[in-house]
Amino acid sequence: MEKKVKLAKEEHLKEASRDLRGALIEELKDGTPSFTKDSYQLLKFHGLYQQDDRDKRQGKNKEYSFMVRCRIPGGGLSAEQYLVHDRLADTHANGTLRITTRQTFQFHGVIKQDLSETLSAINDQLITTMAACGDVVRNVMYSPIPDVSTKQEIVKKYANEISDKLLPRTKAFHDVWLDGEKVYSGEKEYASVETFYGPSYLPRKFKIGIAEAGDNSIDVYTQDIGIVALFNDSDQLEGFNLIAGGGLGMHHKKSDTFPRLGDHLGFVTEDKLYETVEGIVAIQRDHGDRTNRKQARMKYLIHNWGIDKFRDVLEERLGYELKPFRPMPDFELKLYHGWHRQRNGRWFVGLFVENGRIKNEGGLRLKDGLKEIASSIKPGIQLTPHQDIILTDIKEEDREAVEDILKQHGIPLPESYSNTVRFAMACPAMPTCGLAITESERVMPQIIREIENEVARIGLQDKTITVRMTGCPNGCARPYVADIGFVGQSLEKYAIYIGGSSSGTHMNTKYRDLVPFGELTNTVRPLLEQYKNEHKNGETFGGFWRRTEFPQPNVEADAQTK
Repeated sequence: MEKKVKLAKEEHLKEASRDLRGALIEELKDGTPSFTKDSYQLLKFHGLYQQDDRDKRQGKNKEYSFMVRCRIPGGGLSAEQYLVHDRLADTHANGTLRITTRQTFQFHGVIKQDLSETLSAINDQLITTMAACGDVVRNVMYSPIPDVSTKQEIVKKYANEISDKLLPRTKAFHDVWLDGEKVYSGEKEYASVETFYGPSYLPRKFKIGIAEAGDNSIDVYTQDIGIVALFNDSDQLEGFNLIAGGGLGMHHKKSDTFPRLGDHLGFVTEDKLYETVEGIVAIQRDHGDRTNRKQARMKYLIHNWGIDKFRDVLEERLGYELKPFRPMPDFELKLYHGWHRQRNGRWFVGLFVENGRIKNEGGLRLKDGLKEIASSIKPGIQLTPHQDIILTDIKEEDREAVEDILKQHGIPLPESYSNTVRFAMACPAMPTCGLAITESERVMPQIIREIENEVARIGLQDKTITVRMTGCPNGCARPYVADIGFVGQSLEKYAIYIGGSSSGTHMNTKYRDLVPFGELTNTVRPLLEQYKNEHKNGETFGGFWRRTEFPQPNVEADAQTK
């Protein structure tokens, strides 16, 4: 007799949810500030995370609010769409906008009674929060090419097409948040519309990004499916290289979880791109682990099968063979900072947004300044994977006005910041993220400026050394491909990883465990100094430490700090 497989509890919840409706409508009206645990799991598919302010916890009493995340493929918005987000941040959230590392916006601090109005306003701008979270294909990324060119249009076109075709077909979002009326009154009246996903959707979240060859601003190797658009010398599309099996989440105490870069899968022409992508997602749908959510990402399926078996299964499903993976130009991380002329004669300006948080603080009134530019100049808006913002399609005669607004609001151009600061990232972490072990965004400005001072003192200020910090090992700021990664490990203590690359093509390696926050700079200082003294000409910080044996820690000093 075949042994019955015990599925994870989330699988039963999804299957019984009537395409993600569950009891959300009833609980939305019950007058309480939060949802039940089961409904909380379903909320993620609608782009919501139930959170509480951990600074204000008093015993079991929690001050609940919600993080609302939008689905904006590639981070492209109109000025009008931006202004709606700006308004909602003030009326229903905590007054700030957060640019995510997947090129979208999220709000923090929205209370339950304001959710419907918030989501309805977003929906009115032809933007949704549906599938921004949950066990589905999430926000599709693309290289933020701020130009008017064939390359830009092609990358956008395919990213939007993939996003649209892999968006869940359920009408639950409309039923719950827009109409507020219960459409299905019983199981007998219900029939699933999810012909692709099915009633259980995917085993875990799924991430897709499209990069232009040479530009790895989306960290293409960290995606479940990384797509690289290849063009000839005349900017004509030749096709796409496919990379599969990337993902960065892990658990400090579970050795069978780990970050992983994707493997080279093959090459497809544009007429076969979508069906190949759908085939890859379908393999994960049908074969991904539904018994253990810690092993449910596609990276573990490919790790266990091997890329050759995965390719064989995919080709059998498609009915044709993939072409060999093609050579590509070397990748680099492009930030698109500062003023640049577009091919149509207009301008774009890329602005640095520290840790992606658009807010007013002291003399830096970034939120007010961007609002005024969006209202008066009406540029295009492009969010970047590095949590920055690009204002596009600015007319020659409007450039001076944009610069005046920036100056009036204390917003410096990116060249005013050092490389160390501009190339740093941090996740939100405390006080709202329920997974956070340590601080991240709130302390990153301090630690990155300490490191900035050391970099300048040593004489490395012209080098690009990426520093990324997360409050837990799930890796939302992609710390495992950084030159230096700080990953929350226990209260106010971090694991330090070194040896990644700004190009996003190499993983780093754990160097130290449980380093107190106050010792992070002291711990990396000798690594910077050794790199300065011993690196080869043209060698990056990460490249140096990938070939150099790590110095042994001072065990006695460590014992005194732990």
